[in-house]
Amino acid sequence: MESIGLPKPEMPAVRKAKDTARQAAALQNMAYAAIYVADFMVQAVVRAEPGLRNCAIALLEGTPPLRKVVAANEAALRAGIELGMTESQAEDFCVMQVRPRSSAKEKTAHAALMDLGWSVSPRVEDTAPDTIVLDLAGLASLLGSEEIIAERLIERASRLGLVVRVAISSNLETAIHAARGFAGVILIPTGEESKRLGGLPVGVLVTDALSQHAEILETLDSWGVHTCGALAALPVLDLSERLGQEGVRLHELARGASSRAMVLAEPNIYFEEEMELEDAVPELEPLSFLLGRLLDQLCARLAARSLAASTIRVRFELEPVSENNVRSLNDSSPRKAALPTYEKILTLPVPTRNSKMLLKLLRLRLQAEPPQTAVLKIFMVAEPAKPRFAQGGLFLPSSPDPEKLELTIARLANLVGDANVGAPEIADTHRPEAFLMRRFVSPRTAPETASKMRGANRKAGAAPRSATGDDCESLTLAQRTRTSFRIFRPSLPATVEVREGRLARVSFNGMRGEVMAASGPWRTSGDWWREDGWEHDEWDIDVRFGLSSAPLSASRPIPTNRQRRSFTRSDLFSLKDLQPPAQRGLYCIYYDSAHGSWFVRGMYD
Repeated sequence: MESIGLPKPEMPAVRKAKDTARQAAALQNMAYAAIYVADFMVQAVVRAEPGLRNCAIALLEGTPPLRKVVAANEAALRAGIELGMTESQAEDFCVMQVRPRSSAKEKTAHAALMDLGWSVSPRVEDTAPDTIVLDLAGLASLLGSEEIIAERLIERASRLGLVVRVAISSNLETAIHAARGFAGVILIPTGEESKRLGGLPVGVLVTDALSQHAEILETLDSWGVHTCGALAALPVLDLSERLGQEGVRLHELARGASSRAMVLAEPNIYFEEEMELEDAVPELEPLSFLLGRLLDQLCARLAARSLAASTIRVRFELEPVSENNVRSLNDSSPRKAALPTYEKILTLPVPTRNSKMLLKLLRLRLQAEPPQTAVLKIFMVAEPAKPRFAQGGLFLPSSPDPEKLELTIARLANLVGDANVGAPEIADTHRPEAFLMRRFVSPRTAPETASKMRGANRKAGAAPRSATGDDCESLTLAQRTRTSFRIFRPSLPATVEVREGRLARVSFNGMRGEVMAASGPWRTSGDWWREDGWEHDEWDIDVRFGLSSAPLSASRPIPTNRQRRSFTRSDLFSLKDLQPPAQRGLYCIYYDSAHGSWFVRGMYD
């Protein structure tokens, strides 16, 4: 009998060697990009004030007069500024720009840094306020090599108002420490982590200011260990005995041997910028300059995420009126009243990220309704939406750009008022001539209209047929019953003569005529609980002018059943078509019970 050969099971050592090789190959294909913002607190302030980009800056924190320097850029340190200096000492430097530390600006700067990461990779770790890590796995086919990705990150960061450092390595911790230690862009090949980190100071391994880490750094400094290479050369066992597990962890970091998984941050689609002003701004012109700066920052963040703004919300904290600052006789401190606020919502017809156009719209709104007092703080929020993509049709007329059209409408509203600009819409009421002014919306986009036209042409071409007698008859009937109504605004005063309960003659607008036929009355009333309630008796009349010159008199009609059943509206339309159009018209008149007068509402065409 033949025996069936079965594959021999692999030895455990062989299987382990294959798994190790597979993991090594995966690590070689895996790359992390660490983005670090040097002097983060200073850059957060410079991002809000771009004019300070090349200046020496020192940041103060605390309550006056005990404020001290907590951060400074490299130019300030070279000029002699030291951390811990008092405000008066820092102001003694002539070339120094002194600003208070702003947690709000640091918050928005960190949000912009996160937007920078999400603009490239969906896998981002929020490592620290000044550091993020990106997973670059699978991005080479989309964005190019790692060098190209690093250059693109630096370019996009500059658009967001940040100067960053980028380090790429297959080891996550190595990428973080290299970004904190090297300026510009650095790429660390696999296996060279310890060599590249060897020249960096030991301080780059510590990302926080815990007292335990400070003591370890002091101990290492007393030993003469100043670089990561010197720390990596120490024996691990002796280091563990003297510094404990934290010393062992720092030893692994210095060798580039520490590994961990990424802690992914959840993508956030909330875009907010805020600015707290040192001095209140009472005028619109300087306020517009600040609003333009915030809009530029918001639009840059939206562009980094491939989004646009559908709504802009602006809120101001205003300077309190003088009465709120008066010290009460019984109080030892001034009353702390809530600051008054001012809000404005800018709803856009189409999503956009054109900061200049948004600033013009916002200026027009503020000119129409300015804040009551000076502005102390500005909050600005953008509601994101997908950007608009439109393509013009070859055989369709060109329509105005929605952004320019919105700007024109805003300028008109600034001149005549918001309630007088828009598109009319019939109100949901029986009140005659009632309408509302809604927001004007641009017509359909060209591709949608073109597709409908192509569909209509296909239907017309697929079912060609000749018109039959029934079709001609229905077409003629449809043409005969198609009538429009021309409303007179305001309604024309009229004088009506009634004979035996019937409308006999009518005179209005310098014309006098004989009522040949009448249909009505139709009584409408409503809003009786309001001062402007209405009660109308309405007729449709066929008038022939120039038949008689007898005087007319106005009186209150007494409608009868015979009159109500005499004609219908369709009968009047038929009579109008049978009679010659010269010196004849079909009108709608009504009697206003509140005013006791007759009026002509309009004319049928």
